[in-house]
Amino acid sequence: MNKKEAPKGLLFYGVAGRQIVLSLDTMKPRVLMLPKWYPNRYDDQDGDFVARHVAAIAPHADVAVVFATVASGPLSAWTECEEDVDGAVPVLRYYYRARPSGLLIVDKVLKLLLYYWCLGQGYKQVVQRWGAKPDLVHVHVLLRTGLAALWWRWRYGLPYLITEHWTLYLPFRSHTIGWLRRQLTRVVVGHAAALHTVSKALRGAMWNLGFRNDTSVVIANVVDTNLFYPPDAPRVPQTLLHVAAFHENVKNLTGILRVVSGLRSTWPDLRLRLAGYGPDEVRVRHLAQDLGLIADGTVTFLGKLPHAAVAAEMQHATALVSFSRAETFGCVLLEARACACPVVATHTGGVAELFEPVSRFGLLVAPDDEVALAAALTAVLTGSASFEPAQLSSDAELRCSPARVGSQFAALYTNILRPAGGQNSVQPSPHSVLVSC
Repeated sequence: MNKKEAPKGLLFYGVAGRQIVLSLDTMKPRVLMLPKWYPNRYDDQDGDFVARHVAAIAPHADVAVVFATVASGPLSAWTECEEDVDGAVPVLRYYYRARPSGLLIVDKVLKLLLYYWCLGQGYKQVVQRWGAKPDLVHVHVLLRTGLAALWWRWRYGLPYLITEHWTLYLPFRSHTIGWLRRQLTRVVVGHAAALHTVSKALRGAMWNLGFRNDTSVVIANVVDTNLFYPPDAPRVPQTLLHVAAFHENVKNLTGILRVVSGLRSTWPDLRLRLAGYGPDEVRVRHLAQDLGLIADGTVTFLGKLPHAAVAAEMQHATALVSFSRAETFGCVLLEARACACPVVATHTGGVAELFEPVSRFGLLVAPDDEVALAAALTAVLTGSASFEPAQLSSDAELRCSPARVGSQFAALYTNILRPAGGQNSVQPSPHSVLVSC
């Protein structure tokens, strides 16, 4: 067969006068994903940004996910495993009892042991499925996941990559990191093949804490630009949207409510739509009620929305508003941008990186500055601050599309797995080689 006649997706190597046909898929690295957060039976949006990273990587690697978490409900045994292996990304979800013995002190130790037992079982199942060890372990959010990867590095010689999203390392929260966690994190990060953060601000915050790695890269979160895109219909005037988990200490939803309440006299038709859920929802609802924002229809609580519904809200809104005190990235800010929806947000964490050049993609204010937030929202509502819709959506595509992010991870994997000699160290799985003699 002439090489020009080769079926698409096959590589051909001449060996001793014969031709070996090797599927491109067999040259993909085998990557074991080890997330701290991942969609599960108790919360299908937990770590959904991690799942989007994994989905973007899947075309470039043979991936499998092993995830373990404490059960929020009863289990028939101490642990349960859910296998979801039919899709593009095989996932093993393990759940372990919250109170395995009923003794609080004992249960703390037991739960830690059960967590690592679950990861060990998952590792064995993945190796059995592949017929080979992983080429790389990809940790998503520290710390217990990283300790498992560090053990496998010492035990099996497996390199591991760390992806970090957590606001824990930002100055707003880093004072809560205890001494032992600091020491363990330094070791885990230092022995990783690379450290990936979703923003330069997060990388800098980790470095300032001593969590350094010689190979550090910044790759954005993923926005599904097939779902989040500009609308065909006109936007609903004077409609603000907020999308976030209801964690008041970080998201400052009550600050948004106070600002909107103050704007009502100028904008009596102003509407604020709140999408999300979380532990502080009751507190936020009570304040909205006390301010009279529910009785007059100013504020609507939308609850937990699927991504398609969030996209529809962004396509209708005049602007998205965020008043967070800490953000490592801000996925919803870029999802809104992909929908050509202007954003008013806070200058915190990694957010500022997403708004360069200044004033091109939205307006930023200082955290907790309610006067500045009111002024920024007024500028958007009056049209004195305007943004080019095509520029907004195209920027989101360039930064955060699955294809863009997936290709960046593929390049990182190649760099990690290439040995000193320069050839790729990935070896085909024994089950997947096709030979034509």
